[in-house]
Amino acid sequence: MSSAITGSVVGASAGLAIDRLVGEPPDSVHPVVWFGRAMTRLEETTYANRRIQGAGHVLIGVGAAAAIGALVERLLGRAPAAALATALCVAGSMLDDEATAVASLVRSGDVDGARRRLRSLVGRDTDELDESEISRAVIESVAENTVDAVTASWWWASLGGAPAALAHRASNTLDAMGGHRTERYARFGWASARLDDVLAYVPARLTALTVAVVRPPRAAAIARSIRRDAGRHPSPNGGVVEAAFAAALDVRLGGTNRYAGGVEDRGTLGAGRAPRVDDIDRAIRLRRQVSAAPALAAAGLVVVTQLRKSVAGC
Repeated sequence: MSSAITGSVVGASAGLAIDRLVGEPPDSVHPVVWFGRAMTRLEETTYANRRIQGAGHVLIGVGAAAAIGALVERLLGRAPAAALATALCVAGSMLDDEATAVASLVRSGDVDGARRRLRSLVGRDTDELDESEISRAVIESVAENTVDAVTASWWWASLGGAPAALAHRASNTLDAMGGHRTERYARFGWASARLDDVLAYVPARLTALTVAVVRPPRAAAIARSIRRDAGRHPSPNGGVVEAAFAAALDVRLGGTNRYAGGVEDRGTLGAGRAPRVDDIDRAIRLRRQVSAAPALAAAGLVVVTQLRKSVAGC
């Protein structure tokens, strides 16, 4: 393992630990929030209802993020820059907190409050969801964002340091801002949606594999669910990880969702029972284990590699 990769892996794993211990910085000083605001302002100049303008917009945003990452790496060094970038890019603690808050509202009987709080996690219409549908929506968000907001950032930081981590986060943020099937973004948002799919393709499948690793009794069911159900989901990456979570938790995800732009059938994912509120807690535990497992394994590999080098040098 090269010294550059070693530094990236150590830094990325440290960044995950920082997010777990400290959580998100306030919006007023959060670089991802600043980036979103800057790209919103830039869109006033770059927007046109064409794919080429959208591609240019994405190129500027992702390129700027990578350049900032390279500058930070030059100033701080490989491992510290990867740690800082990963801590800023991942949002595991925030995801857990929001999911827990929705579950607490459901348990207290405040279903209307749970529906309102759920809007921080999903884009679907939540006004008429019952307790099971609320639980399903939360678990699906936890599953999909395990990749988008946690593991993909770690994988890219481990491979390419701060520049790669920030570039991925920029792409994912731009997809969240404009990768929608609406009249305004049908063409302009095409590039951001496709780039985000490409950058998350391998991390999504590695994350699904990790789900099977941390839930070995369910490994066969997870593999069946992915093969049978993942293709029914409109997202090439979301379907893989949601199918894995559904089988690992032995619940049934997917189905019909209502959005402002219409109704979307996401197919059935998994062959278990309908989700319950307690399954939200199980999904959060699974998310934490799936996020930590590759970081711990990679850190262990780094330690073994360094020990072997020390022994060989003796």
